Amino acid sequence: MSQPAILILGANSLATAQRIKAALPDAAIYGLAGRVEGADVTYDEFGPTLRDLYNADRPIIALCAAGIVIRSLAALLQNKQAEPPVLVVAEDGSAVVPLLGGTRGVNVLAREIGAALGTPPAITTTGELRFGTCLLNPPVGYRLRNHADGKTFIANLLAGAKMRVEGEAPWFAEAKLPIDDTGTLTARITPADVEPAADELLFHPATIVVGIGRAEPDLAARILTALTQVKLSRYSLALLLAAERDVGNAHLTAVAAELGVPLRYVTDTTTPEGLVLAAVPEPIQAVTIETLAIAVADKPEDVQMAGRKRGRLAVVGLGPGDASMMVPAVRRELDQAEDIVGYDTYVKMAGPLRADQIVHASDNREELWRARQAFALAASGRAVAVVSSGDPGVFAMASAVLEALDGSEDATWHGVDLIILPGVSAAMAAAARIGAPLGHDFCIISLSDNLKPWPVILDRLAHAAAGDFAMAFYNPISKARPWQLGEALDLLRQHRAPETPVVLGRDVGRPAERVTSLTLGDLTPEMVDMRTVVIIGSSTTRTIKRPNGSDWVYTPRWYGAEPVEAKKA
Repeated sequence: MSQPAILILGANSLATAQRIKAALPDAAIYGLAGRVEGADVTYDEFGPTLRDLYNADRPIIALCAAGIVIRSLAALLQNKQAEPPVLVVAEDGSAVVPLLGGTRGVNVLAREIGAALGTPPAITTTGELRFGTCLLNPPVGYRLRNHADGKTFIANLLAGAKMRVEGEAPWFAEAKLPIDDTGTLTARITPADVEPAADELLFHPATIVVGIGRAEPDLAARILTALTQVKLSRYSLALLLAAERDVGNAHLTAVAAELGVPLRYVTDTTTPEGLVLAAVPEPIQAVTIETLAIAVADKPEDVQMAGRKRGRLAVVGLGPGDASMMVPAVRRELDQAEDIVGYDTYVKMAGPLRADQIVHASDNREELWRARQAFALAASGRAVAVVSSGDPGVFAMASAVLEALDGSEDATWHGVDLIILPGVSAAMAAAARIGAPLGHDFCIISLSDNLKPWPVILDRLAHAAAGDFAMAFYNPISKARPWQLGEALDLLRQHRAPETPVVLGRDVGRPAERVTSLTLGDLTPEMVDMRTVVIIGSSTTRTIKRPNGSDWVYTPRWYGAEPVEAKKA
C-alpha cells in the first residue's frame, strides 16, 4: 500500500489525526493552509487535493463529513477494482466509515484505525460481515487472478453454497467461511500457470524467485517466457535476485519495475543457481534455463526477506524551520527513511519521526564523518535520510555527501540509490519575508574561514561588490571571529552608498523569527549573530514604506535608469 494521506480541515481534527498516524506510521497528515499548524503537508483546496491523491492511488483518510468526500470524488468513480481505499473519520474519532476500496483493503484499514481510536468501524460490506474476510483482498503475499469472478462467487456463498480449498490459504483459518470438501465452489492456491475454472477463485502465492546471471536485452520477456516453459504463473513472481556486483544496474532496475516486483542482491555468489539457493535454501521446485535460475518457495514468508535491497540515501533540505515551508517530497523521504542522519538541532527539526526510525545525531562540524556514516548505512541496504537546514546544496550536506562518494572506491557506496532534494534556503526565506531584495543578479557568500582562507573571502567580496551584485552573507560572525564582519563591511562601503538597503533575517521560519531592514551606513557587527543572514542590496535596490511603518525591500529586474518596458515605449 502506498503512503496513506490523512486530510484535516481544521485544528480541532489534529489530535485525532495524530492518533491515526501513530497507528499508521507511514501516513502523512495534510492540513488546510491558514487553519492547521503542525501538519506534515499543507494544502490550499480540499477538493482538488482529494482528487489528486485519489488519482495517485493513495489511501485517503478524511476527517470530515462523508458528503464532502462523496461530492468531491463522484466524477472519478468508474472502476471498483482500481479505486484506492477511501474512508472518513469523525473529528473526535467517534466514527470510522469506509467509503471506497472494498477490494483494496479499506475495511482492513478501517479496523486498524478503529482499534487505534477505540471505535468499532462501520463496515457494511455483507460478505465481509458474514465471513470475517474479504476474498477479493487477500493478504500480502497472495494475488487473486480473477477479480471479475469474485462478485458472483461471493453472492453464491451468501446464498448458501459451500467452498472447498485446494492449496494452502492460512488466512482462511481465522475467517468464518463455509468450507466443505464437497463444496461446489473452489478456492485454489497455486503458483502453477493455470486458468481459473468455473465457480473458482484462483489465488497465486508470491513464492517464485528468479536469479539473473546477466543483465541481457529483452530480459523481462525472457523471464516471462522461462516461467511459461516451466508452467509457473507470472502472478506468483515474488522477486528478482542479482549479484552484488550489479547493484545500481539501471537495466535490472527497469526490468524489476516492468515486472512489478522487488530487486534484491546476494553476495559471495556468481551463478544464477547460487543466487536463488541463497534466497530459498530448500525450494519445492528449482530449475535453470540458460542464464536464469527459478526457485519456488513453500510459502510467501520464505522469500519476503530474501537477499538485500538496494540502499537509498536521500540528502534533504528541511527549509528554514517552519514545517509549512518544507518541500512535500522531503517530508515523504523523511517518513520513508529507516535512519535519520544529521546535526542534532536539524534532526529535531525533521520530526515528527516514527519510534522505529533510528536517529544518528552528531556535532555540527562533523559533515564528512556524517556523510561516510550515511553511505555505510545505505550500502547495507537501508533507507537513509541525511538532513540539512535550508537547502542541502547551499553550504550544507549535499556537497559533503558527494565529496565522501568522490573519495571512495567502495562499489557498494557507488551502488547506493542517491537522491538530493532541495529546500528553502535562509537567504530565500528572509528575502521573501521582506519583499524581493534578491530580485536581480545576486551571490551568496559564507564569511566563515573554517574551510577557506579569509583573503579569499575578501577577494570574492571585492569582485562581487565591484560587479554590483546584491549579496547574502551566511555565517556572518561568531565568537571566534568577531572582527571579520566589520572588515567585510568596510570593504563594501568602498563600493556602496551609505543608504544602500540591508536586510537582517534572524531565525526565519522559527519561533524567534525577526526580519528587519536598515541601511549599510547604519549596520554594525553588533546587530548580527551566527543565526542571522545578512542581505546587502545592489545599487538599484529600493525600499517602499508599508502602512505599518516597516519596509518592503526589492531589487528591480531592470538595470539602469528606467525599466526596459519604459524604454520600449
